[in-house]
Amino acid sequence: MDIAFRDRFLTLWKKYFNNAELPITFYYTDKEPDAKPAKDVSKSNCIFSALVKVREGKSLYFDTQSVKCFGGKRYLGYTTKIRPDFEYFLSCGIPDKMQGERYVKTPEMVQEITKNTPKFTAPGKFIVFKRWDKLETNDDSDVVIFFAIPDVLSGLFTLARFDETDRGAVQTPFGSGCASIVQNPYLEKASEHPKAIIGMFDPSARPFVPMDVMSIAMPMKKFVKMVDNMEESFLITDSWQKIQLRIG
Repeated sequence: MDIAFRDRFLTLWKKYFNNAELPITFYYTDKEPDAKPAKDVSKSNCIFSALVKVREGKSLYFDTQSVKCFGGKRYLGYTTKIRPDFEYFLSCGIPDKMQGERYVKTPEMVQEITKNTPKFTAPGKFIVFKRWDKLETNDDSDVVIFFAIPDVLSGLFTLARFDETDRGAVQTPFGSGCASIVQNPYLEKASEHPKAIIGMFDPSARPFVPMDVMSIAMPMKKFVKMVDNMEESFLITDSWQKIQLRIG
């Protein structure tokens, strides 16, 4: 991490977003992380339980052993397999055996969705999550993740497409909470015009965030451009200042 860039963003964030929550980041590595194991603080199989602590400033890491949720393993890249009953789990369930999540109408629709869902393999043994202000020189972050209230999300959405002509420069693909903050934005790294991903629509993950908070995540190379654009964007206008007054 370029420490000058880290600090520059902190200054600009304070200038235009007041005391809004800082983003967190993640990167993959094979080196022993300078962070604590997430399993020591997690109170649930869902990774978002531990990420509450990251948002508070505690640096944590996961590996294949500490990600207990089957979906979490897949969307963090620790397996490409899906649970055998996944089409029933995500839809209507199996009578007298399993209550389905009912996020998709039929098992057949789940199968079709699964065929078109991307896969990836974690490029390192560990995935390390840190809040932005905790980043150090040796942290090479892949993705930046904001947990944002609507006014802040509005600003980040508009900034993410400020220098793009593609109306789909920000997307909301269907998927789990961890897919929206890890897999989808990570895969955007390879794109010439990477997209930002809005997420946290997953009812299973929502209990771990406040009721007025969503997520928006983007690969680092897109985030760098967003920061570079801040002081020539809508953020310097009276329109934004009216909204900024409402941000704590």
